[in-house]
Amino acid sequence: MDCITGVSRKPWSLPFTAKPEEVAALRRITRLHLTLWGLHDVIDAAQICVSELVSNVINHVGVGTPGTLAVSMRGTRVRIEVHDPDARALPTLLAASVEAESGRGLAMVNALTDCWGVQLQADRKVTWCELATDLESAGGHAGGMRVNRVETMLGVYGRERAQPLSVGSGLLGMAVVEDRAIDFIADVLHWLRAHGCDVDEALDRAQTHFEAEVEEGETLSH
Repeated sequence: MDCITGVSRKPWSLPFTAKPEEVAALRRITRLHLTLWGLHDVIDAAQICVSELVSNVINHVGVGTPGTLAVSMRGTRVRIEVHDPDARALPTLLAASVEAESGRGLAMVNALTDCWGVQLQADRKVTWCELATDLESAGGHAGGMRVNRVETMLGVYGRERAQPLSVGSGLLGMAVVEDRAIDFIADVLHWLRAHGCDVDEALDRAQTHFEAEVEEGETLSH
């Protein structure tokens, strides 16, 4: 992840064998990647979609079928694909009742996503869906104006210290970004102290604002 010039969200894919015990592992891997991509707002929906699309292969193509899970970005949307070798068994959206024990999988995918569909190829079919995010651009950050404003300040901060921020992807990259952000916060606290401000009070006020805005954002998202 390069937190100044944009977020690198490279497509990834993972082969799997269609078995019920594989579903939980695929959900965890999806959560990990979307967390590293900073797309926390779509993690729960994405995990449900992965579960339903893979379960569709298990139930309608067969246990033990080789498949592939692929996740990528399409503009500001997250695209989830499940590939399987049976181009004949087409997924069908059913009007299943709440009490029904089956047939609700694609109805859930349809409800959670912006769009979904099936692509037939010579040797496989691809069942896909796309989830909307709160990104303003494909390489941008989720979080709105405040996050984007800090990105700009951190960029200036890095140049002033002759240490431009350009780090690799993954947990190590995030550790570097976190260290830079902590340095920035510490410098702000020094500035406040130098101007006669109560540092503890400023931290308390900032924490209160932060928690209130997070709570408001979570309320609006539900």
